[in-house]
Amino acid sequence: MSAMDTDNIGAHNESALPLIVGVTGHRDLVAAEIPAIREKVEALFQLLVERYPDRRLSVMSSLAEGADQLVAEVALARGIELTVALPMPKDLYLQDFETTEARASFESLLGRASEVFELPLAKGNTVEQVARPGAARNREYAQVGVFLCAHCHILLALWDGKPGTELGGTGQVVKFHHDDIMPGYTPKTVATQQMLVDDESDLVYHIVCSRDRPDGAPHADFRPLQCFWFTKDKDKPRSEEIPQQHQVIFERSAEFSRSAMKFAEQISRESYSLLGSEASGFLPKGIEDINHVFCMADWLAIHFQKRTLTVLRVTHILAFLMGLMFILYSDYETWPYYMFAFLLLFLVAAGTQYIAKQNGWTRKYLDYRALAEGLRVQFYWAAAGVTNENESKFTHDNFLQTQDPELGWIRNVMRVAGTRCDAAPSITPAGLEFALKEWIGDDNTGQLGYYRKKVSERVRKNRFTERLGTVSLMTSVVVVVLFVVAESSIPDNLRDPLIVAMGTMLLLFGVRQGYAFSTAEKELIKQYEFMLRIFHNARRRIDNASDVIEQRQVLQALGGSALDEHAEWILMHRDRSPDQSEIWRMGN
Repeated sequence: MSAMDTDNIGAHNESALPLIVGVTGHRDLVAAEIPAIREKVEALFQLLVERYPDRRLSVMSSLAEGADQLVAEVALARGIELTVALPMPKDLYLQDFETTEARASFESLLGRASEVFELPLAKGNTVEQVARPGAARNREYAQVGVFLCAHCHILLALWDGKPGTELGGTGQVVKFHHDDIMPGYTPKTVATQQMLVDDESDLVYHIVCSRDRPDGAPHADFRPLQCFWFTKDKDKPRSEEIPQQHQVIFERSAEFSRSAMKFAEQISRESYSLLGSEASGFLPKGIEDINHVFCMADWLAIHFQKRTLTVLRVTHILAFLMGLMFILYSDYETWPYYMFAFLLLFLVAAGTQYIAKQNGWTRKYLDYRALAEGLRVQFYWAAAGVTNENESKFTHDNFLQTQDPELGWIRNVMRVAGTRCDAAPSITPAGLEFALKEWIGDDNTGQLGYYRKKVSERVRKNRFTERLGTVSLMTSVVVVVLFVVAESSIPDNLRDPLIVAMGTMLLLFGVRQGYAFSTAEKELIKQYEFMLRIFHNARRRIDNASDVIEQRQVLQALGGSALDEHAEWILMHRDRSPDQSEIWRMGN
C-alpha cells in the first residue's frame, strides 16, 4: 500500500467531511499525453491528501470515455472513493460507448463506485427524445455538468482551454462553474447573486490537454500539460498555488471536520437528531446525510457556545472587580494593593480573552450555529419535497451569498450534505406532513415552540437589565440628594462608603449593559419575535392552503426567510466579544 493510500484511508472516518473533486474533460484525449496527464492528476490528489488530512478525499464523475475514466482509474488505484453521477438512465447512457471494450471499462468502474446517482431527466425531456442524439440528449449532459459543479469543492478540468459551444461540453461546464450561466440550459431570464459575488464555488484545477481531432491543439495561450488553479479573480485568475481565499475556506472546513472527529463519541451520544425515531421509513434516504452533518454542527455549536458564554461571564465579572478596585482606591482608601489587584484582574481577563481568541471559540460557535441552521432548512426542504424551479440552483446557493467570503465554507459543507437528496428529490405526502409537524410545529413544539420560549427568556433577561439600571439610578439619586440636602449631618465615616456604593451600582449596571451588548440581548428579542411571526404566518397560510403545491411554496418562502435571518444573526454577533481595550474601559 502506498503512503497516499494509507493517508487517505486513515481519513475514512464517518465524521470526516468529504473533499469532493468533480471531473469534467474531453473524451478524445491524445494518447501520447495520457501518461503525463495521469501523473498530473496523481500529483493533485497527493497535494490534497497531504494538505487536508482531516478531510475524506472523494471523486465525482459521470464516467464518460476519456478524461472522466482516466481520473476515476487514478482515484480508485489510490484508494480514493468514487461517486458516479449518470446524466440519464444507464441503459440509455450506454449508447455513448460504441465498442465492447469501452462498455466493459465503464461497467468495471461503475461497479467499483461507492455510490451511483442516476439523475432524473431534465425538465421537458422524455425518454424517447433522450434516446437519440440531439438537443434533448445534450441537455442531459448539461444537467450532469451543472450537478457536478454544484456539489464539488474543486472542479478538475482536463480541458484544451477553448470556450466551446457544445451544450454540456467541457468549456461550457467550466464557464458555468465560474459564471453561473450555461447558454442553452440556464434560462436567459435567470439572474443570480452568484454571477456578481466572490464566493467559494468557482475553484477549477485546469490541466491543459490536446484533443485527438483536427485543430486539436490547446488554446493559443496554453501549452499541453500546463496546470493552473483557475478562478474568477480579476487580478490573478490563474495561479500555481491554491488561491488564498479558497485556502481559508478549506482550512475552516478542515477545522470543523477535525472537531467533529475529536468529539465523535460525545456527538453520537448527546446530539439532537432532526430525524426522530419514526421518520426513517418514509423520508428520502439521502436525508440522513444532512441530519448527520446537522448533528455534528449543532452539538459543536452548543459546545463552543458554552465556552464563549463562560469567557464572556468571566471577563465581565473581572471587569466589575477591576472597577471596584479602582473605586475603592480613588474614593475609599488609597492603598496600592487595590491597584495591584486591578492590574492582576486585568491580566487574568486579558489572558482569558487571548485563550478564547487563539482557539477561535466565538468564531466557531457562530459559524457552526449558522451551519446548523442552514442544514435545518436544507433538511426540511428535502423532507417536504421543496425544490427550486431553477434546475441549476440548490439549497446551499441561497445562504450567505452576500456576506463575508470567508463564510463560504458553510456553503462548502452544505453542498456535500445535500448531494443525495439533490440527485433524487423525493416528493411524498408523508414527507410534507413530517416537515409541517416537526419544523413549524405548534405553540409547544417545532420552531414555533422554540421561538416562543426564546422570546420569553430574552424578555426576562432584558427586564433584569432594565431593573438593574433603575436600581443603580435610584441609588445614585438618593446619594446625591443626601449630599445636597443633608451634607453637614452626614457622618464622615459614611461619606466614602456612600460614594463607593453609588459608584459600585453604576459600575454594576455598566458591566451588565456591556454583557447585554455582547450577547445582543435587545437585538435578539426583535429577531426572535420576527421569526415567531414568520412561523405563525407560515402556519396560518399552510392551514388555509388549497393544495400541497401551495403548502410547499409557503415552506420555500419560510426557508428563505429563515436563511436570511440566520445570515443577519451571524453578522450581528461577530466582533461583539470584548477585547482587552474594552475590558480596560469597563474596568475604569
